[in-house]
Amino acid sequence: MSKIIERSLVVGLDIGTSKISVAVGEITPDNKLSIIGVGNQPARGMDKGGVNDLNLVIQSIQRAVNEAELMADCRISSIYLGISGKHISCQNENGMVPINDNEVTQEDVDNVIHTARSVPISAERRMLHVLPQEYSIDCQDGIKSPIGMSGVRMEAKVHIVTCANDMSKNIVKCVERCDLVADQLIFSALASSYSVLTEDEKELGICVVDMGAGTMDIAVFTGGALRHTAVIPVAGNQVTSDIAKIFRTPLSHAEEIKVRYACALKQLVSMEENIDVPSVGGRPARSMSRHTLSEVVEPRYHELFELIQEEIRESGLADLIAAGFVLTGGTAKMEGVVEFAEEVFQMPVRIGNPLNIEGLKEYVNDPTYATVVGLLHYGMQANEQVNTESKSGEGVKDLWSRVHAWFKGEF
Repeated sequence: MSKIIERSLVVGLDIGTSKISVAVGEITPDNKLSIIGVGNQPARGMDKGGVNDLNLVIQSIQRAVNEAELMADCRISSIYLGISGKHISCQNENGMVPINDNEVTQEDVDNVIHTARSVPISAERRMLHVLPQEYSIDCQDGIKSPIGMSGVRMEAKVHIVTCANDMSKNIVKCVERCDLVADQLIFSALASSYSVLTEDEKELGICVVDMGAGTMDIAVFTGGALRHTAVIPVAGNQVTSDIAKIFRTPLSHAEEIKVRYACALKQLVSMEENIDVPSVGGRPARSMSRHTLSEVVEPRYHELFELIQEEIRESGLADLIAAGFVLTGGTAKMEGVVEFAEEVFQMPVRIGNPLNIEGLKEYVNDPTYATVVGLLHYGMQANEQVNTESKSGEGVKDLWSRVHAWFKGEF
């Protein structure tokens, strides 16, 4: 534990449907994020972001953590934890308060956010994030930072992300059984946005889609703020399943064929290229055309892109994402995905690799690490905020404000 304090480390844990990733980042003196350790293990006991078998998940987490500890030469005790699954939902809410002393203070901002988040949510749900979108003071709208401004009444718009309490408890239980503390649960697509998006894209309007094995996590930004989040419980495993059924090959081989040879757009594949497909039950392997493989894969990707498109259309934000789409996660890595997505969405599309990192870049320079590196960025910003607050507030006043917040229910 002493090493963590000395070296100012932050650790992210992404528990996916197909793999578990741990990344250890060191915050350098010039406030940059340097990757110093990575652990990666196949996920067992997970399905579509939910825990199916507690013991198998615990074993996989422990192995990934051990690997990262060995590489980073540190002892991991607390982590920022990514969460996904079809139980995630979102809502946009408003709050309004009178302004004390005619000038907006941090306390007024805290109060208005508290008012906005005080919406009744059912006992089986838990709030993950309350993210301010913009403020308005009297008749002036679209204010990003209201502190110090004069007015009588302030309103805030916030985006609230909630999850099922039981689902989050199960995933936290797995982490705690590995003797780790989950500092905070972060929605996976929000975490990915921290590592793959630029500020310009968020301002102009962008949709980030984390295409995993079990789920596709969506986050839509416009005007620099998060406007919509969603989880579609269909993803890359469907493609693997199609290959296994149509080519009559075991799932493990179908996954390997998908990763090595599949292409999302059949026109990019030559008719002459052949691949060996292992058979079931000890039968000899068969030779198949790679073009035939693409004919199986393409309709499924078309369906996935249509599901994304439908979600964006229903959110009412389709006309506001001028910067297009950023696809990340393992399912976005396939050849032809960008070209096919641009064809379906009729918008610019790029693959999101983690940005703004130093150190062992080559280990995480891949869309599959977008979420775990995003968790590090998130943790780094959370640490900065805590440090700023502890420096700015005198101890007693700070303690009193925390007690006051606790009584108001902000714990």
